[in-house]
Amino acid sequence: MLTVFRILLTPIFIISLFSEYQFAHPIALAIFLIACITDTYDGYYARKYNQVTPEGKFLDPLADKILVSSAFISFAFIGLIEFWMVGLILFRDLFVTGLRMAVEHKGLSMVTSMIAKAKTTIQYIIIIFILTVMGLKGFSFGWVLTMIEAVDQFSLIYYFTFFISLFTALTGLTYLYDNRDTIQQFINENGS
Repeated sequence: MLTVFRILLTPIFIISLFSEYQFAHPIALAIFLIACITDTYDGYYARKYNQVTPEGKFLDPLADKILVSSAFISFAFIGLIEFWMVGLILFRDLFVTGLRMAVEHKGLSMVTSMIAKAKTTIQYIIIIFILTVMGLKGFSFGWVLTMIEAVDQFSLIYYFTFFISLFTALTGLTYLYDNRDTIQQFINENGS
């Protein structure tokens, strides 16, 4: 239920991002934070009460990818980040998800490394940072203006997103390497 709720939050999050309403960006931040909290609680609850199901194992990462991809695509359309960065993130996630589905369909399983889990957390942190900056732009307090000027002056949004784009690609490569035996077995079974 929490995973489906997170998926349903995504369109509301996108509408808030593009809305002209004065508090739309803080609302988008709040929605994203709620989604992050439900993701954390969902995983904790499933492990604690041994409620891990095949559906949950499929839907949980899918919900994460839908939410994160929607955020990065929206940021690109708003003009905050480059489309090539979004393309790299999307390609990695779609490729890995597709490969995992194909392999698991044949009864094989693939392992997710700690670095891949860290990737999702870092993506969440960077998205929260960008949403916070967007939300603060409507306020004119001295410290807020100073912070926003520093973010703009040092191109922090660009460099943080550049970092996560490369890190995401790296996690894709490590995922392939960590699962190379399973992938080879999958190729051999489909080649014969």
